[in-house]
Amino acid sequence: MKISIIGLGSVGSAVATAIKNTGLVHEMVLFDRDGVRSAAAAADLGHASAFSFDVKITAANSYREIRGSEIVVIAAGANQKPGQTRTDLLSANSNVIRDIIPRVMANTDPKTVKIIIVTNPLDVMVMLARDLSGLPSARVIGTGTMLDSARLRTILARQLSVSPMSINAYVLGEHGDSSVVNWESACVGAIPLNDFCKSMKLSLPQTTRRTIEHRVHNAAYEIIMGRGATWDGIAAAVNDLLRCIINDEKRILTVSTCAPKTNVAMSLPTIVGRDGAISVLLPRMSQSEKTSLQKCVRIIKKNYNNI
Repeated sequence: MKISIIGLGSVGSAVATAIKNTGLVHEMVLFDRDGVRSAAAAADLGHASAFSFDVKITAANSYREIRGSEIVVIAAGANQKPGQTRTDLLSANSNVIRDIIPRVMANTDPKTVKIIIVTNPLDVMVMLARDLSGLPSARVIGTGTMLDSARLRTILARQLSVSPMSINAYVLGEHGDSSVVNWESACVGAIPLNDFCKSMKLSLPQTTRRTIEHRVHNAAYEIIMGRGATWDGIAAAVNDLLRCIINDEKRILTVSTCAPKTNVAMSLPTIVGRDGAISVLLPRMSQSEKTSLQKCVRIIKKNYNNI
C-alpha cells in the first residue's frame, strides 16, 4: 500500500516514523512545501530501513508525487503554542486545509482514497475537508479523541492497578476542551467500572473522577508547556488508525467523522475497517453526559460556521 503524509513538522515526522516502523506500507511519500525539509526527512527515515522494514520513501514538494496513494494523512498547519487552545488555530489552519484538499483530490482516485485529518481544531477540519473533497463522510476521518481516550485509559489504569489494555473507556465529542468522559459505559474487562470498583474494594468518588477528567483535558497543554508540542501520542494514534484500515480490523475507535443525524464531525465509538468509518455507535450515557455532548455539537457547529 502507498500512503502520503502532508506536512513534516514535529507531528508529521513522528507519524512517518511510527508508520515506517510497523511495516504496514510498502511505499510512503513525505510531502512538505519546503523541499529541503522533505528531502532530509526522507533520507533520514530511509537510512533507518537498514534496521527494520524496507519501505520505499519518496520526498516531495509537488502533489504529483502522491498519485496512487490509497491513504493521505494531513498533518500540515500551525501547532498549538503554550497558552493557545486548539480553537485559536481555526483561521490559519482552515486556510491550510482549503489549499491542500483540492490538490490532494486532483492527484488521487476519488473512488478509493481515504483522508486522515490530524490538523487542529480537528473536528472542524474534518468537516471542511469532507465538504471540499466531496468524499463520503466514511472516508474523511479525523483521529478524534483516540488519544484523549488513551490518556483516560492510562490514567484510570494507574488508579485501578490494571493494564490500560483491560480498560474499555471513551472520551466523546470534541477533540478539545469540551470533550466528554463517558463514565456511564466504562468497563474493566467485561465488568462495568462501578461493579469492578465494588468487587475490588476500590473507591472512585466524584472528586477523583473530576480530577481524572481535568488531567485528560489538560494533558496536551502540560506536554506543550514542557516540550513545545505533542507528537508521540498522536503519531501512535494515527498508526493505530492506519493499521485498523489497512488490515480491515473492524475495531471500534473514537475517530471523528460527520455523524449522520447532526452532520457535525465529532468522536463517537466507530467501527473502522478497509472502507473507513463503517458504522457510528451511540454508547450508553448519563443525562449529564448527553447534555455535555449536545454542547460539543453546538461548539463545533459554531466554529465551523465561523470559517
